[in-house]
Formats: sequence, structure tokens, C-alpha cells
Amino acid sequence: MAAEKVAIVTAGAAEWVPQPRSAWLRHGFKVRHSLVSGKGEALAKELGGIGVTGSNQSNGDVKKLVDQDVSAWGRIDVLVNSAGHGPRKPILELTDEDWHKGMDVYFLSVVRPTRLVTPVMQKQKSGAIINISTAGLSNRAPCSRLRSGASWARFLHQDLCGHLCRGQHPHEQCSAWLDRQPARNDERRDSVPMKRYGTSEEIAATIAFLASPGAAYITAQNIRVDGGITRST
Repeated sequence: MAAEKVAIVTAGAAEWVPQPRSAWLRHGFKVRHSLVSGKGEALAKELGGIGVTGSNQSNGDVKKLVDQDVSAWGRIDVLVNSAGHGPRKPILELTDEDWHKGMDVYFLSVVRPTRLVTPVMQKQKSGAIINISTAGLSNRAPCSRLRSGASWARFLHQDLCGHLCRGQHPHEQCSAWLDRQPARNDERRDSVPMKRYGTSEEIAATIAFLASPGAAYITAQNIRVDGGITRST
């Protein structure tokens, strides 16, 4: 079995967060979790890791989490960038302030931890950065357009590859069609070619695979986990 790995998960109260531990174990290594969110500290302790009660919109909170990880374990092997919730309005009703808020919630929440974790991974000459994206919904334009900052991440990838770091993007297209969503209905379910909702475990398994040695030659990709909604014709 490989050495114990360290994973940071931002916005760590998401329902899929507890699941990757068992999935990572199936891929051959143990994981220490570190999370930043309002509920992340308690969940991190439950998972055998550490956490910070704070926000990925705060440079200070993210830095505290990264510093704690490096002090406790001396390494960071995986960064999973998730996000909270930004403005939800019809696109023409979004104000400048809404778009700025969306930038802070969905894009800069990826930039902040990546900026801090990347030097650690460069020094190790290993690591994987996984960004969670979402489906394109008209009433969540800031989320759909800004989440994960895929174009920015691809530019980052060009710099990281020489240091044996990977920048991967499981494009969570099914986030509007997951079984965790409270507003489930038959019409939404039937719009999915597989005719069912996705599960949190399926998202977790995708993340765990991308973090594993088996995905070592995958980088700068959007992986659509959406039941076939965005299938090619």
C-alpha cells in the first residue's frame, strides 16, 4: 500500500465529502482529510483529519488550513476545490454586484487554495488538483460560467506539468441532477438519458479515481459525470 496521502477539500460540508475516504482506500492508499467550511471542522475530525471553521472566500482561513496540513503531515497530495452558493437569478436580472459575488464564490474560491497548495506540490514533485464544476443552468449563470475557472486552470496546468503536478477537472455536470438535491421531480429526472439521478457516491468515486495513481496520465480535462446529458452526437 502506498504512503498515507493528504487531501484538502474546500467547502467541505458537501454530501459527497465523507464518501471519498472509502473510495480512496479502494484505490490503494489512506487519506487524511482537511476541510474548510462552517461544518468542515467537525467533519474533518470524524474522518480522522483536521479542519478550519471558516470560508474559502477568506485568504486567511485557507492559509490557516494549508499551514496546519503542512505542519501536521508535511505534505499535500490532493486539493479538491468545491464552492458554496452564489446569486441565483434570471440572467438579465443579475447586477454587477451579483457577478462580483459570483466571481468571489465560484472562481476566486479555486484560485486562493490553488495558489497556496501549488508550491507544496511543486516541492514534492507530485500532486493532483481537482475542481468541481456544475451544469449550465439559466438561473445560475454565475455558477455555470465562473465555477472552477476551467480556462484559468488550463493555463496553470501548463506551468504545473513540469513539476509533475496534475490539474484535473471532473466537470460535475450532474450537480443539478443529484439525489441530494431537495427540488427533485420526475421531469428533471427524465431529462437525463439514464433516467435516474446521480448519487453522491458516484461523484466521490470519480474524484477518488482522479486523485489516484491510476489517473496519473490524466490532466487538464473536463470529466462529465452527468448521466449522458452532455453526450456527444
